[in-house]
Amino acid sequence: MTDRVRGYPAFPKGPRRARTWWGRAWLQAVEDTSLDLGQLRLGRKFAVAGIVGTITVSPGRLAATVYDTEDTYQTSVRLTPLTDAEWGRFLAQVAAKAGHIAALIDGDVPHDLVAAADDAGVQLLPGIGDLDPDCTCPGWELPCRHAAALCNQASWLLDADPWVLLLLRGREQEEVLAELRLSDDREAPAVGVLATEVFAAPVPPLPLPPPIVEFGPLPVFDPVPGLDVEALGWLVVDAAARAREVLATGESPVLDEWHDRVRMAFTVADPRLTARLAAVGPGLPRAVRAWGYGGSAALTVLDTAWTPSKAEVARARRAWEGEELPTATVWRNRWTVEAEGLQLRFGRDGRWYPYREEGGDWWPAGPPDRDPAAALSELMA
Repeated sequence: MTDRVRGYPAFPKGPRRARTWWGRAWLQAVEDTSLDLGQLRLGRKFAVAGIVGTITVSPGRLAATVYDTEDTYQTSVRLTPLTDAEWGRFLAQVAAKAGHIAALIDGDVPHDLVAAADDAGVQLLPGIGDLDPDCTCPGWELPCRHAAALCNQASWLLDADPWVLLLLRGREQEEVLAELRLSDDREAPAVGVLATEVFAAPVPPLPLPPPIVEFGPLPVFDPVPGLDVEALGWLVVDAAARAREVLATGESPVLDEWHDRVRMAFTVADPRLTARLAAVGPGLPRAVRAWGYGGSAALTVLDTAWTPSKAEVARARRAWEGEELPTATVWRNRWTVEAEGLQLRFGRDGRWYPYREEGGDWWPAGPPDRDPAAALSELMA
């Protein structure tokens, strides 16, 4: 049995964001639980400012010291561990597919594993109200800015090591692997001999090689008239990528011709294919870059300007002004900082998409974020 406590060194100062889907799901749970988005914004600033100390992770709790300007506070966030029965059902889902444990060891959390666990009544990722923050500061907000900073840095830990989530849910990596091995032993008794006996045994002589058979020249087949072999190769690569995506996410979105053309150019990543597709659709390089940052939603933001409602504009202005960002010129959903050559485009999904001026045109410049300051932070660093 391990002590089930792990310490992680403090993150250095500098811009950073959650990269994985499970790291973003953790942050979404924080946002859904929060009663004050202003505290979340302050928490993001604290997280990248490097004022959160060593993070300690144990079953049901992660904790750290936060060094604020006026004082030092002890901050923690609690998450209910799984029961033994829930662990049993979860491990059964892991063992049901060989790729699940391999993915976890490689630092990945497959969508289908989380979905299978949900079907078995085991919620691996936190949902609304599952995260319980606490802090010694006098603030009454849930979470306060110190707990929000800790939650942001926790998403970075999860990016690097998804076993942190399993530890929070109650068990160490070694325990999980041992239980899975024990399960395999119960289901399939070990057979065979010891490796030392195998190596000690004399090596039998190798069989004689088969006689060499000589063949005549291989026949030359005429290509099928009208068959584009190069295009067929691209289709095979694209089909494999789409199949892998369906296995990982369980989804196969239906796209119009333009979006599917951009998706294929990004997926195959062959300059010859890009040149062909660009011949029938202008603006492909910018579109491919947009797709790389946010898929179909990012491509829609690139192609279409729209006018947010008054309520959406007011919410956007509060977010912008609350971060003390530079003055911007607003046209429809596009907020342009002329002096910096930067632009944010407000998407229909409520996220801000960063752009940079290149060669007299606006090019996608980074992944979107619900916080305009976070979306701009890497560009202005």
